[in-house]
Amino acid sequence: MAGHSELGPSSSHRWLHCTASVPFCRNMPEQATSFAEEGTEAHSLCEFYLKTEMGIACEDPRPDLKYYTAEMEDCAQGYRDYVMELYEEAKRETDDPVLLVEQRISYERFVPGGFGTADCIIIADQTLNVVDFKYGLGVEVDARGNSQMRIYAIGALEIFDNLYDIEKVRMTIFQPRKANISVDEISRDELYEWAETVLKPAAEEADSGNGEFHAGDWCRFCKARHICRERAKENLALAAYDFAEPPLLSDEEISEILEKADKLIAWANDVKEFALQEAVAGKEWKGWKLVEGRSVRKYTNEKAVAEAVESAGYDPYLKKVLPITDMQRMLGKRKFEELLGGLITKPSGKPTLVTADDKRPPINNAKEDFKEE
Repeated sequence: MAGHSELGPSSSHRWLHCTASVPFCRNMPEQATSFAEEGTEAHSLCEFYLKTEMGIACEDPRPDLKYYTAEMEDCAQGYRDYVMELYEEAKRETDDPVLLVEQRISYERFVPGGFGTADCIIIADQTLNVVDFKYGLGVEVDARGNSQMRIYAIGALEIFDNLYDIEKVRMTIFQPRKANISVDEISRDELYEWAETVLKPAAEEADSGNGEFHAGDWCRFCKARHICRERAKENLALAAYDFAEPPLLSDEEISEILEKADKLIAWANDVKEFALQEAVAGKEWKGWKLVEGRSVRKYTNEKAVAEAVESAGYDPYLKKVLPITDMQRMLGKRKFEELLGGLITKPSGKPTLVTADDKRPPINNAKEDFKEE
């Protein structure tokens, strides 16, 4: 069996909305990134700590981790502590709860060839808990209506629904680097209804090869995002505006452009990166050429540089206080707060326009701030 399902939980946000993307991406190579590798390593550390806490033999991955840091350590231990709290709650609900770590699940009854691996499943009478660890720092992930979490839960129900009297399903995203713990809850019956009316039809359409293209935020991790014509059409729709000076646009037009601007920039950058990689591989683009970019000077041997400068009677070292993140990593969170808690301040951030569903509270209008009483 392959390591990843073509209609897997982690890519479900894409293939549920853009069913044509499945055959379109089928033969495209996986694009490994340092962020994905870092996330995989963080998951292995979470698995180690949780299994160790449960008394399950597990090899310590730390000696082989390329991206291991004190922050990763704190995040993994925080995840372990959170899961164990949920497990203790489950013990109060039933005499024989089950805690499963990195559990293989199957949901083939609804999705052809559908399988995946859930980070953590806790089963008890009445309540099924599914917890997913997210190490990413870029996008805050919401558990509400999250198709990945629902598929994990469906897979868990397929195994345990006949063994436990499960009435409700609780799904949690644990994202420590964003200080985000997002929880969604749904009844067992509602989840099965979603699987029958939403998941199953979309999976059948995607598997048939007769799906439809639809562009949206799910394009973010699509392997074909840089060459997809549907995505291009949506972004080029901005060209419908004559790009008059902003004051000549209506409020409604400006709002619409703001809504699409970030997607347009992301799409343009994806296309540029694709063109660059193709050019490096030998492709020639009409009107463009591959040149050597600007670079900065660097030392070939810092130790030799320091020795040469010191021998000439100069001090080659720049002395300054460590940045806050490095200082906290060196001292540890508790010692950092003890020694420096009163010496840290966080100034107000630069005003930024975001969509109305952003969780941050709005700042006061500048005119209101300076209005005389």
